[in-house]
Amino acid sequence: MEKSLVSIVVPAWNEREALPLCLSLLRDQEPPCEILVVDGGSTDGTVDAARAIPDVKLVQAPRGRASQMNDGARLARGDILWFLHADSRPAPGSVTAIRDILRDSQVAAGAFRFVLDGTRPGYRVIEAGVAMRTRWLRLPLGDQGLFFRRADFEAIGGYPDVPVLEDVYLVRDIRRRGRLAVLDLPLVTSCRRWEAQGLAATTLANLTLLVLDKLGASPERLVRIRAGGSSTTKSPGARE
Repeated sequence: MEKSLVSIVVPAWNEREALPLCLSLLRDQEPPCEILVVDGGSTDGTVDAARAIPDVKLVQAPRGRASQMNDGARLARGDILWFLHADSRPAPGSVTAIRDILRDSQVAAGAFRFVLDGTRPGYRVIEAGVAMRTRWLRLPLGDQGLFFRRADFEAIGGYPDVPVLEDVYLVRDIRRRGRLAVLDLPLVTSCRRWEAQGLAATTLANLTLLVLDKLGASPERLVRIRAGGSSTTKSPGARE
């Protein structure tokens, strides 16, 4: 996979504040890369922010994280697809690490180590919980920067067209095609949701969705539950 083109797909909705830093860090990754921002109808200047960064391709798509990522993947040219949240801060060398791990034909997908940008001790507890979930359940989520070979992504049909937990369903499907690798490189994400809604409430809401999904609740019911418990400025399907 050495020097394969990596297509980085960043779905966005009203991400004017967070997006520029993410894109600037992506432009420092080892080439060849292409960066696609898939906007879901932002009204806060996100489109202008994306256009202001050189070498970024702007795509307009119907709002919804799954559909935005699938639209971006269809327009991407790379053999490797990396899906990244707009408030993520990728570490130097991330693209190189992706290429290196995908040299192993047994690896079908991968993700990064989850890190929050807050300093409160509770955030370290959340990070530890995510690490345990990732290791023992083999279930990294979208805020860990999921990446795939295009061939494997297309073989499972991409992200399922559901309004919530699209990353959970995709990871379950992709695991049938090979090993899921978790890189030790950190992927820092914003703690803004926890700051807005509280550590305990946000963590409980996330766990509730995962447990109810495991018990067979439909995506539509999960959306109603989430809408009743919280709101966020991130695009549909967002989670930390």
